Amino acid sequence: MRIDILTLFPKMFDGFLSESIIKRAIEKKQVEINIINFRDFSKFNNAQVDDTPYGGGSGMVLMLEPLVDAIEHYKTKDSKVILLSPEGKTYKQSYAYSLKKEKHIILVCGHYEGFDERIHNFVDEVMSIGDYILTGGELPAMVISDSIIRLLDGVIKKDSYMEDSFTTNLLDYPTYTRPREFRGLKVPDVLLNGNHEEIKKWRKEEQLKKTEEKRKDLLQ
Repeated sequence: MRIDILTLFPKMFDGFLSESIIKRAIEKKQVEINIINFRDFSKFNNAQVDDTPYGGGSGMVLMLEPLVDAIEHYKTKDSKVILLSPEGKTYKQSYAYSLKKEKHIILVCGHYEGFDERIHNFVDEVMSIGDYILTGGELPAMVISDSIIRLLDGVIKKDSYMEDSFTTNLLDYPTYTRPREFRGLKVPDVLLNGNHEEIKKWRKEEQLKKTEEKRKDLLQ
């Protein structure tokens, strides 16, 4: 899989690309990630990519031309272009599974007061990671990329994500490790008895219980 991220702040991705699972996936060529500064596509000598909004208003709006030029430069017949904006549909785990099947994803990061509205004619999807506002689309681009990459074959063990929260519309079951007791807090006995059928049943019951208590909406 190839992921191209269009941004005005490439250095924000330095740590994301050079640590942990994402770094290993890149080194093993399980994913190719390109960070592209779309300021390079500006037609102005000062590399300007934003301008004041028609009709007045506060802030600056990203200009259409450099963004479209960047998208069209990297886009292929296999590309899916996703605009990152709070007005998009809310990103969910099910969509991560859908996107992992794509060959090429282009993520477009906004900034300032947002995009020229006509950008919607040049993208396939508009996606939001939640009902709140960030300074730009860089963090959402990392979130979405991470959620997809961990599902790619061989990046992590399949068992590690098959029972993730949201994969089955349930939150994950509780997990414990050593010590068996800490300040009077004990690991449930069922996890220590070696009976895998009992453990499986307990975990399913705990998933339902936790989801009922914390995210009842998932059970609808």
